Amino acid sequence: MQLLKTSTDEYPQVTQADFDRAVLRRNLKPDEEKQRITLALDVEVVRYFETKGGKQGYHNLINETLKRIVRLDIAEQNGFEEILRKIIREELAAAGNAH
Repeated sequence: MQLLKTSTDEYPQVTQADFDRAVLRRNLKPDEEKQRITLALDVEVVRYFETKGGKQGYHNLINETLKRIVRLDIAEQNGFEEILRKIIREELAAAGNAH
């Protein structure tokens, strides 16, 4: 008598494609991925963030600080571009009126 092999696992096998389609979530909201890097920082910088964020939270504090700086930099660049466009428009209008 031949026995049929049956799986007691009611879930299908998870493939790499399934993992590739997966979305990391926190509190049911998609969470932005983080990339792990190795970074050498000055001792005084690390001490500052350790003091502010504690031993466990200083990595997050460094990340949040860097994100704020990036947002400010992008906003400044966008502001600069807008001012530059305004100046160019004014100069082109003045040159068009000079003829």
